[in-house]
Amino acid sequence: MALSPPSDFQNKFDSKETKSWLFPFILVTSLFFFWGFVHNLDPILIPHLRKAFNLTDLQSSLVDSSVFIAYFVMALPAGFIMRKYGYKSGILIGLILFGIGSILFVPAANSLQYSYFLGALFIIACGLTFLETAANPYVTILGPAESATKRLNFSQSFNGLAAFIAPAYIGPMILSDKNYTQTQIEVMAPTLRHTYLVSEAESVKMPYLILGLIILVVAVIFYFTNMPDVKDEDKEGEEGASFVGALKSMRLRWGILAQFFYVGAQVCVGSFFIKMATTSAGIDEDSAARYLGFFGLAFMLGRFFGTFLMQYINPRKLLIIYTIINIALTVVAIISSGMTVVYSLIAIAFFLSIMFPTIFSIGIDGLGHNTTIGSSLIVMSIVGGAFLPPILGMISDQTASIQNGYFVPLVCFLVILVFAFNVHKTDKA
Repeated sequence: MALSPPSDFQNKFDSKETKSWLFPFILVTSLFFFWGFVHNLDPILIPHLRKAFNLTDLQSSLVDSSVFIAYFVMALPAGFIMRKYGYKSGILIGLILFGIGSILFVPAANSLQYSYFLGALFIIACGLTFLETAANPYVTILGPAESATKRLNFSQSFNGLAAFIAPAYIGPMILSDKNYTQTQIEVMAPTLRHTYLVSEAESVKMPYLILGLIILVVAVIFYFTNMPDVKDEDKEGEEGASFVGALKSMRLRWGILAQFFYVGAQVCVGSFFIKMATTSAGIDEDSAARYLGFFGLAFMLGRFFGTFLMQYINPRKLLIIYTIINIALTVVAIISSGMTVVYSLIAIAFFLSIMFPTIFSIGIDGLGHNTTIGSSLIVMSIVGGAFLPPILGMISDQTASIQNGYFVPLVCFLVILVFAFNVHKTDKA
């Protein structure tokens, strides 16, 4: 399903200045890698902080909640700023917040307070909200309307590359082989206990400090780059844009709902991957982190393969096929044991790959001057990643089985399937 951008956007693309969009497109596509990188460190942080602070599954899921609540809080302000000042301004604000939040991991580790880590993650996620609100529609505008979905899937493929690199290469730097129970920690000598907690907390400092500095350098590059700062300058069109007008689109309303459950499913499957692998397959954390890297690799390959298939298969139909397969794989992960569980989760990642950009593109299709508002609303629905993982964690804690918790993503996939079957019946805005 292709995005239909406002005519002034397309006229700009069709002009002789088309070549000037190439480097900005590359820069914007790099953002997909960076936010994918930091998001895919969260599944590493969850077991690491669970161990360092002796957290339950429910408590450790607050890592996801602190990240995805930020999307809900900041999506509308991000959309407002970009409507008023353009996409480049939004990207710069996002990169600055992203960089600062990453650097704040250093004082958070020094404090040995779980809440400080959650605060740093919230600031990072505020920056990511600006980046995603800007980059997703910006990529769809930079090119022919009929290939908007394929182009967005291509850019989002770099999320998948980051999803492989982050856990496979950075994960072992953060995770340690020390696995003490709370009883063992309590009987430690005070000096030894303090040394253990400090070593666990400090392992996150260097990766996030380097990441933060890189992000601030990227912000400088964006600042000095001549970006085609696309924004709707038509006053009449700007006055016509409204939340009420945007929400008249049944596609958008369905898209918001589907994206809520999609993000919830993706976060649930990824964030508890290591717990599933260590408890169901009996492998150690380092090995689980490396398999999580294959989870990311499968996600990346799925994106590229899905983008290729969209040349021959309608994106909505491909979404239906992928969702049905994931429903079956989730059932296998719930009822199986051993490495079958791990392989099922990795396969789920492959078929998750096209869902976010496809739902996003379908949801904002035909919104015209309400595109930025619609984009903000769909980004707000990412808050599903804050609310659904704690439900999984609570089920896991109450039943003493992480596999039972995976009924949560199973329900999510069923909702996405209903969306994919019904959205073709809706009218465009």
